[in-house]
Amino acid sequence: MTDAVGSLDTPDAQDEVAESKKKSRKGGKRAKKGPLKRLALFYRQVIAELRKVVWPTRSQLTTYTTVVIVFVTIMIGLVTVIDYGLDHAAKYVFG
Repeated sequence: MTDAVGSLDTPDAQDEVAESKKKSRKGGKRAKKGPLKRLALFYRQVIAELRKVVWPTRSQLTTYTTVVIVFVTIMIGLVTVIDYGLDHAAKYVFG
């Protein structure tokens, strides 16, 4: 019977795992940089990612905000009605 593709039971996969354990390094690239350089790199990466964001227009933002406010209002009303009903049901059952 043959093993599934990518199974760890195959001899090739075991060889790759053994080789990767031999090549492991302590620290890696991070150990060579100081904490301030890592902080600066993190800041630059955050700015680069924020530049990729597609920001909504004012009309889209208004629409999204309105939808959220209406949804939350409906949910508040629904929970209030359910709570009120359960309160009266509990008072009826337990006196």
